[in-house]
Amino acid sequence: MGKLAVIKTTETAASVEDYINAIKDEEKRKDSFIIIKLMQKASKEKPKMWGSSIIGFGNVRYKSPNTDREVDWFRFGFSPRKANLTLYLMGIEKHTAALKKLGKHKTSGGCLYINKLADVDMKVLQSIIEASLKKK
Repeated sequence: MGKLAVIKTTETAASVEDYINAIKDEEKRKDSFIIIKLMQKASKEKPKMWGSSIIGFGNVRYKSPNTDREVDWFRFGFSPRKANLTLYLMGIEKHTAALKKLGKHKTSGGCLYINKLADVDMKVLQSIIEASLKKK
């Protein structure tokens, strides 16, 4: 059994709706509510704040294959960052074919970066979100 690590970003009782409503950029605010609906529909989980700026869905104990360290984390989530919408999806690198059809985006690690939803194909985005739940 791995060693459970204590991390700074943990689930909080803060209001997701209040957090999103405080976003000044109207398009980013609307896009955030759409992403919440997509992720909620796919996961059948309620959105929860993780730390001060990440919205997560579900809970999982993630074990690092390199260090055996374990952390409690969300199954997937997103954050409406200043520069872009950041989606945290497990196994994003396995969605090469879908990502080619997605539209304007960047990826790094387990993150998918989108400037605005108008830049991407929403059906492709939904399929990537749903497929990311099936990854172990």
